[in-house]
Amino acid sequence: MSTYVIGDVHGEFNQLLELLNTMDFSSKDWLYVMGDVVDKGEHPIKSLQLLMGLPNCTCLMGNHELMMLNNREMINNLDNLSTEFIENNCFDILDWLNNGAESTLCELSELSLDERNKILDYVEKFKPYVELSVNGVDYLLVHGGLGNFSVEKSIADYSLEELVWDRPDYSKKYFSNKILVTGHTPTQRIKENTLPGYIFIGNNHIALDCGAFSTKGKLACICLETMEEFYSR
Repeated sequence: MSTYVIGDVHGEFNQLLELLNTMDFSSKDWLYVMGDVVDKGEHPIKSLQLLMGLPNCTCLMGNHELMMLNNREMINNLDNLSTEFIENNCFDILDWLNNGAESTLCELSELSLDERNKILDYVEKFKPYVELSVNGVDYLLVHGGLGNFSVEKSIADYSLEELVWDRPDYSKKYFSNKILVTGHTPTQRIKENTLPGYIFIGNNHIALDCGAFSTKGKLACICLETMEEFYSR
């Protein structure tokens, strides 16, 4: 059995398929997806449906899933949105649209209400964080970071916003006995990363968002047993 962790998919369905094939992912393995499956890329809902069909997969909540869930009522009324509803919920709607929701909404509009609710119910079960141990090494997986970090602070005491919206300081070692695994921050933007656009490992951090939705970006994955890295395209 291998334990794989994939960075932000952002609707890049073809890259997701390619990566799973490259990894030779099987029913004996376990897959963790670091959140932000939706938005920006062409097929966010198709990507979610693929992950929904994998019984050996755990998805973490990303800020884009959180925006999606904040607009659940709007999603369930896509065919009959009133001016009053839009005016009363314009902040959440515009915030999501400004963050790349168009492709997600387009695919959702092609589904029945029952299909939309199945997807939303699935997303609501995404984990705010995951703690696991592989080969005697402890890992903490969160989508974004640990906002208002304190070494004395329990992971359960962080708000969802601190876990999915905030970004870690990759120059700082947060834990001496644990590795913090994150998505959210493209590795092209991490100044400590000597290989921008590839997985960053350092200071007890692993950063996996390699900008799959961008022109020169790619979808990235790491195997925690071997630390082997996998990339699409």
